[in-house]
Amino acid sequence: MKRSVQDTPIVFIGAGNLATNLAKALYKNGFRIVQVYSRTKEAACALAQAVEAGYTTELSEVSKDARLYIVSLKDDAFVTLLPEIVAGKEDTLLVHTAGSIPMNVWEGKTSRYGVFYPMQTFSKQREVDFGQIPCFVESNSEEDVQLLKDIASALSEKVYEASSEQRKSLHLAAVFTCNFTNHMYVLAAELLKKYGLPFEAMLPLIDETARKVHELEPLAAQTGPAVRYDENVIDEHLRMLADEPQMLELYREISENIHRLAIR
Repeated sequence: MKRSVQDTPIVFIGAGNLATNLAKALYKNGFRIVQVYSRTKEAACALAQAVEAGYTTELSEVSKDARLYIVSLKDDAFVTLLPEIVAGKEDTLLVHTAGSIPMNVWEGKTSRYGVFYPMQTFSKQREVDFGQIPCFVESNSEEDVQLLKDIASALSEKVYEASSEQRKSLHLAAVFTCNFTNHMYVLAAELLKKYGLPFEAMLPLIDETARKVHELEPLAAQTGPAVRYDENVIDEHLRMLADEPQMLELYREISENIHRLAIR
């Protein structure tokens, strides 16, 4: 009888934001998480309890019996710990979840390896709908590519095979789309606080800005004084930022870039 993909015993190495969301999504879809590793007991225990798994804070005590190891650590920690991660698991499928690390980081260290990259911003405090999250997979064997696709398809409607070079481009674009955008929210919140105004006043604007690019090209959706280079408004904004030189320079550079693209 053909084994169901949900029968794949999985170990998570890492219990951060991505690992927490991915492990919970797999668990809810019938997958068996057998163990969670984290260097901190609190994080390992919390995720293990949520997915009915064992846990450890020692890499030497990670189970050798799983069929899939999902490594979701900070990039520098992953590279440093790689020899310990693969020890005793050289014939089992190991994947990492990083957008910026190439698949060949595994090469020469283990025989079966790959990448399982859900492209989304994750926080432990927020549950996300994995059904709409694009998942990008890669492996050094076609058989394991299919296994990773099957696992991803149990979670998401949007599953793609992508090379390391493509994934690196995705990650760069995601930094602009998500991380830099959120940084703008941080700066806006500081400005509003300075003038005694609530950040929640921005939420309808944030929501509509995001909705628009579902229907319009981002360039066509661009509005504001920088598009037409309204110098009166821009100069007044720069005056208001006179005591925030870094924010002032950021405003100036972004405004110039918006206008340059608008008239291109």
